[in-house]
This record gives sequence, C-alpha cells and structure tokens, in this order.
Amino acid sequence: MARKDLLKGLMGDMPKQADRTDPPDAEKTEAPSPARPRYSKGAIGAVSQSIAELKSRALIEVPADMIDPGGLVDRLGEDQAEQDALKASLQEYGQQVPVLLRHDPNEEGRYQVVYGRRRVAALKALNMPVKAMVRDLNDRDLVIAQGQENAARRDLTFIEKANFARQMRDGGFDRKVICDALHIDKTVISRMLSVADALPFELIAEIGAAPAAGRDRWRMLADRFEARDRPLKALQKTLQATEGLSSDQRFEAVLAELTETKAKPKPAERTLTGQDDAPLARAKKSGRKTVLTFDAKQADGFEDWLIDNIAEIHRDWLKARGE
Repeated sequence: MARKDLLKGLMGDMPKQADRTDPPDAEKTEAPSPARPRYSKGAIGAVSQSIAELKSRALIEVPADMIDPGGLVDRLGEDQAEQDALKASLQEYGQQVPVLLRHDPNEEGRYQVVYGRRRVAALKALNMPVKAMVRDLNDRDLVIAQGQENAARRDLTFIEKANFARQMRDGGFDRKVICDALHIDKTVISRMLSVADALPFELIAEIGAAPAAGRDRWRMLADRFEARDRPLKALQKTLQATEGLSSDQRFEAVLAELTETKAKPKPAERTLTGQDDAPLARAKKSGRKTVLTFDAKQADGFEDWLIDNIAEIHRDWLKARGE
C-alpha cells in the first residue's frame, strides 16, 4: 500500500473505489465510525488509536429538539431571570462552551444531556443548534460525569448537592461512587444525606435552592422539623404565604415557623381527698398520661390497698358501664 493510502487509512477516509460502489441512498445509511482504528498492533496501531481518541473529542452540532433530559435532577427550581440572561448572551455571542451528551439508549437518533441542561433549554428556546461532545456512557458513568461537573461548579447550593447525593444512593450507587462523583469525603456525604433524609423532598422542592442557607442552617431546619414532628401539610399555609418570594425567603419563613415556641398549658392537677376531705393524693393529667402521687403519711397504706385491688375496682367500673 502506498504511503498516502496508509495515511488515509489512519485518518479513517474510505478509498475512492468505495465511493463508486455505495448504494444510491448511501447518505441515509450510517457510515462506519471514524473512531474505530484499522490497526490494533504496533506503532501504526498506537497512532491510529490516538487519532481515534482525538476524533472522539470533536464537537458536533445537534438540533436541540433531538435532546432529552438525562441523569439526575441537580437543580431545585429555575431562576427565570438567570435563564433569560443566558438566552440573551447566547443570542448575542453564540455558544462558547459545549455541553456533554450521550446517545439515548432507548431511542435511536436521539440524545440525552449529561451536563449543560440550562444551555440546551436556552438554545432550544432560541431555535439554535447545540454544540456538543458526545460520549458513549452507561447510566453509572453518566451520573458520575454529571456529579463531577456539578462538583466543579460553584453555583450549586448545599441542598442541591445533598439531593443529588440522595438520588445517587437511592439509585443503588455505593458511597465510594458518590464521593468520587462529587469529590467529597464520606463524612460530608453522610451529613448531606442526613439532612436530605430528614426532610421530605416535597418540602425541599417547595423551598428551592436557598443559596444563602448553608449546611448548618439546613441541619437546623431538619432538626427542628424532626423535633416538632410537623407533617408537611401543617407547613402548607406558610409556604403558600411565601409564593413569589425568593427561595432564601421561603427557607427563612419555614425555619421561623418551626422555631416558633408556643407556651404549653401546664398539666391540670387535682387534689384527691378521702373521708372528712382529708387529702390522699394528687392527680396530674398531661396528654394521654395521668399520674397519681400519694403522700405515704396521709394515705396511711391506702395506696398499697389500691394497688392490690385495682383489678377488682376496674371490673366494677366496667360492670357499671354495662360492659
């Protein structure tokens, strides 16, 4: 083979003869992948492999309507002002940073976003193609790539990262994979998960990203939610009142509601008397619990008799009720 033909083979070009034998509808059929090296051994194989790797990093343009969501939810809510600003920037300057896509494993010819969802949404609204790198990724590699991209971004808040970690764990990924994906050690991941598990996702979603609330304040909210045993339904009125406010303001409103302390009524206490109205005991009722307290000197052994005969007294009480 001539040297120029050898170089053609390395670059993945088809010989000219092949062009003449293509079927009439060749443009409709998928050409052999240029990333597949023709040689796998020796120096030529190494060069071919390097060329294939370079080609796999090439950018392509994909119609935005051929791209679907993929991976896990990483953002809580959408800041419309930020999205509008992104659209204006893309319209004026074009797309400067590519997104990462993978081939949709379930539908031929479509793609899924690995990262760059906001850019894809903005370009779709502008009816502009999306500049993208495309990788062959399985589900595990997809969420790891998404997590690593998230870890490098400073605009994701604590609760968004915590929710991402929770989704990974619930998806069957072990702690090591979660740590690798987010570049966070096991201790921090455990703290994130403790917050995400203590609060219903519905409440987290209602509050939103809350960028000003860090780990400590989210931990405080989670602790107070658990301590007060407040069902989500009880907080709906507070959340409805914050409609239209920022997520930080919604967070503060919920925290204030859970922090509010109301004076609890003191348990009712009665003095039980016997013959000649002599005091025998004190009865204190609190919730579903009633406590009898006897003064041994005043009761003079009555408390012991009561304990010994409580079963018979209870039977007489039931009989009087017709039971």
